Amino acid sequence: MKKYVVIFWLLLSAGAGYAQTAKDVTVKVTGEVSAPLSIGPAELQQYQQTTVIRKEKDGREHTYSGVYLSEILTKAGVTLGAELHGKSMAKYLLVEAADGYRVVFALAELDKAFTDRAIILADKVDGQPLAPTDGPFRIIVQDEKKPARCVKQVTALKVMFAK
Repeated sequence: MKKYVVIFWLLLSAGAGYAQTAKDVTVKVTGEVSAPLSIGPAELQQYQQTTVIRKEKDGREHTYSGVYLSEILTKAGVTLGAELHGKSMAKYLLVEAADGYRVVFALAELDKAFTDRAIILADKVDGQPLAPTDGPFRIIVQDEKKPARCVKQVTALKVMFAK
């Protein structure tokens, strides 16, 4: 019986610890940037908010709210827009998740001068905060057939040069 009480206490403590740290989680923006950033829930609200409707694996559409990745990168001093040409075309964004999952986006995929596709850092779905298994931050890629680059639990955005 004592063994089960200890296990229950450990599970309860782990859940309470996650809830406390989830609101303190930040996304670090680093690499080939002139102004590294650390974005938490409060900082994300300082950007212009947008929504993206995405059909999930179950066939249902969900409305995600967040900020265009290009706006975050612009604030970090990343070369975008008219300045994105030449050698800068070899830059990419590496997105990292809490579980070690990583995906890559070419900067041109994120730049409104190159594409109309919306790629956002979301913190809400259907008007509610993301579930702990998805958030507090998630990359949402509009209209991509597979959700493989809709990264859950984002912790880092690193701008790098391809070699």
